[in-house]
Amino acid sequence: MSPADVSRLYRSLKRIRRFEEVTAEIYPSDKIKSPVHLAIGQEQVSVAVCDVLGAGDWVGGSYRSHAMYLAKGGSMPAMMAEMYGKDTGCCRGKGGSMHVIDVSAGVMGSSAVVATQIPVAAGYALAAKRAHAGHVVAVFFGDGASEEGCFYETLNFAALHALPILFICENNGYAIHEPIAKRRAKPDEICSVAESLGVPAHRVDDGDVFAIRRIAEDVVRRMRKGGGPALIEAKVYRWREHVGPNEDYDQGYRFEDEVVPWKRTDQVERLAAMVDDAARARIDSEIETEIADAVRFAEESPIPAAKEVFSDVYA
Repeated sequence: MSPADVSRLYRSLKRIRRFEEVTAEIYPSDKIKSPVHLAIGQEQVSVAVCDVLGAGDWVGGSYRSHAMYLAKGGSMPAMMAEMYGKDTGCCRGKGGSMHVIDVSAGVMGSSAVVATQIPVAAGYALAAKRAHAGHVVAVFFGDGASEEGCFYETLNFAALHALPILFICENNGYAIHEPIAKRRAKPDEICSVAESLGVPAHRVDDGDVFAIRRIAEDVVRRMRKGGGPALIEAKVYRWREHVGPNEDYDQGYRFEDEVVPWKRTDQVERLAAMVDDAARARIDSEIETEIADAVRFAEESPIPAAKEVFSDVYA
């Protein structure tokens, strides 16, 4: 990749990492009014995939979707305000961290109910196919979601109708606190589920941002030409607890030595070392300014009026 490409990827990675680190710092103050599921350590998946998507493409995700939202171009101030429960939030303060949406950026939204984003994304993909505009949909989910029935059902539907949808499993090895080896008879067979239906599947075991991007670019190019769905399983590791700002290696379900090799190959630091010092300093400074502005926007925004509790409610 060119130096400009590396710088672009680094900016996206560092921007997401710092946004979530700042979120973790603010969280104990109770200014943030919703639970937060941080993607620290997993940012490269969203960055790699969204880097090959265009303005007309859509993404959808789970409750751990800050990285997806920002990588696709979602408004940072609107997401921060949403976590603060403010009226200027991307869901008018009603959705919180687990429900983020920015239609203008192609973020169809995220869902707190495990795997429910998967069939919704297929609906978007069906619409994209019928529009004949060459657009694609990427849906992000964790390894736990791959055990829900709608994962298989949606894979089958997408294969049957050759939908332009990229399934991305961010496999961090845990469904909340339960390791994958205790949940699946064959822990390494997520890709096989897709392949059994004729859906091309690719696995990246080391979280390499360039490898994930290269695969995403190839499959998205094929999808735009009517090639049908594909799946990428990217093995990653979340550095923080399942929900919240802290580490949880004292809880007995996982141990700190597990994260050591992942921190050693941290993609943020890897790309930082590939960017010119002056350029990196400029990028880092711009990111800090942007995040500070987003926090200020959230803190200065008004809370929703009481009457808004009845808005956007349907029966």
